[in-house]
Amino acid sequence: MSGDIRNIAIIAHVDHGKTTLTDALLKQCDSGLMKESDKDSELLMDTGDLEKERGITILAKPTSVQYKKTRINIIDTPGHADFGGEVERVLDMADGVLLLIDSAEGPMPQTKFVLGKALAQGLNPIVIINKIDRSDSRPDDVLNEVFDLFVALDANDDQLDFPVLYAVGRDGWCAKELDDPRENVKPLLDLILSHVPTPKVFIQKPFAMLATLLDSDPYLGRCLIGRVMQGSANVNETVKVINLKGETIESGRLTKLLKFDGITRIAVNQVSAGEIICIAGLEKATVSDTICLPSVSEPLKSTPIDPPTMSVTISVNDSPLAGLEGKKVTSTLIRERLLAEAESNVAISFTENPNKDAFEISGRGELQLGVLIEQMRREGFELTIGRPRVLLKEDSNGKTTEPIEEVIIDVDEEYSSSVIDGMNKRKGEMIDMRTVGAGKTRLIFHAPSRGLIGYQGKLLTETRGTAVINRVFHSYDLYKGDIQSRKNGALVSAETGTSVAFAIFKLQERGSMFIGPQVKVYQGMIVGQNNRDNDLDINLIKGKALTNMRAAGSDKAVVLTPPKKMSLEEIMAYIKDDELIEVTPNNLRLRKRFLCPHERKRRSKEI
Repeated sequence: MSGDIRNIAIIAHVDHGKTTLTDALLKQCDSGLMKESDKDSELLMDTGDLEKERGITILAKPTSVQYKKTRINIIDTPGHADFGGEVERVLDMADGVLLLIDSAEGPMPQTKFVLGKALAQGLNPIVIINKIDRSDSRPDDVLNEVFDLFVALDANDDQLDFPVLYAVGRDGWCAKELDDPRENVKPLLDLILSHVPTPKVFIQKPFAMLATLLDSDPYLGRCLIGRVMQGSANVNETVKVINLKGETIESGRLTKLLKFDGITRIAVNQVSAGEIICIAGLEKATVSDTICLPSVSEPLKSTPIDPPTMSVTISVNDSPLAGLEGKKVTSTLIRERLLAEAESNVAISFTENPNKDAFEISGRGELQLGVLIEQMRREGFELTIGRPRVLLKEDSNGKTTEPIEEVIIDVDEEYSSSVIDGMNKRKGEMIDMRTVGAGKTRLIFHAPSRGLIGYQGKLLTETRGTAVINRVFHSYDLYKGDIQSRKNGALVSAETGTSVAFAIFKLQERGSMFIGPQVKVYQGMIVGQNNRDNDLDINLIKGKALTNMRAAGSDKAVVLTPPKKMSLEEIMAYIKDDELIEVTPNNLRLRKRFLCPHERKRRSKEI
């Protein structure tokens, strides 16, 4: 029953330790369902390949632990701003939140975003100052900053009276005071039982549940995760699905009802109000829909999601090398995949052009869009990607507005002036500048999103890798004017064939190369960056002329500079409007939109 249940969400800025703390709770409350091998794994909650590789949480995931005869349902949420839509949704399932703060960094942009959403929901947070074992830890100052943030976000008196714990999630302990014994996470578990209220339930009303997360199972098919808001339901019971407008989407049976237990799901025969469950058996239901008994006519309220701010155009790969690596190459398959993503992720929107040969996907930032493209790539798709662009709007006065982000940059003091200069060129407005200890300066800007595309790599170069940048959507504001894009032109292949070491060696002085020898190239493919601002057509397949005459130095070994390698997000930020990215399961290639040089010249005159 609901009296034996607590539903909490863990929220924080990226890398402040949410998933690590959740793992500590799982391991210490071991439900008996975890394998011995799992107990030694670093992060049980990060299950996706990309999550493990990048060390970030991409999808919100529910789990559950049993403590003192109480079931505590825990929802681990992403910390990166690009996946903020996941956080907004899951707060509907929670009755309380754990707010994690890094003891050195203090409140960051995403901290402000997720805390604001939680406070608006009327949730009372438990504050955990994490990573207090850091050499630059400053827990007292951070606690004051957290209190100031609560005040700035108009927290009520109950919310301002938040309990505080100190922790090192990696070592698996929490304590009420800094000098308390550091043994385990029981102080946190006890605090959850005493501070987080039991779910408000309406057990007498007919069954209704709000679908919050969409998942898939190889055996069960589509699975919908959400919280039962009222009533109870049994396996094989007939239900209907209604959308936010009250329209009936489908009717069906509850073929499977599952609850969470540790990192596994267990089948049950009945579910009741207050529980977080997983439902299988419905084909059309999606996020924000209400699953209910036929007698229910009104949909459950769903929290509105902030709109996307950035989009990319995706089309079929039409390069000379198309179809050689991928298995999914048609526009029909691409369309179906993108529609499925937009259906399951409310922070993603999907549109297509009238010819249905190109599709536009909108999201929160280049990381979210990059993760989607990377997932499709691993699924065997071949795609062509255009330059990301921000989504502009018109205000009530008919003036153009653009998304503005709050940017926090922690940098060594000696590089602060160059960072300020770089942000000024990107139309950033400095809001605050202060010393944060250990020779570090914290700079806070409000800057347009389009000016920040690709800035992280340049920032790290300018600051010798010492800067840390964090950003989150702030608001829409008036258009800031033109921002200078990439200065350097491209080195473009003039021929189709296989690159030759001798040709690359001869052309290295023209610029930096993106490819090495023995790589397939085609006319119009971008193979490097020109030292000058113009594009230059080059021949990379021309080998050394054969002759029976010997000359001094002719037999010297060819020494090549290693080619420059970029990630998908870096390439997305690098390309210009007349350039595209060819994405295949094995390769990322840059190319001109029009491969023929004569066509490019003609098109440039038309512009």
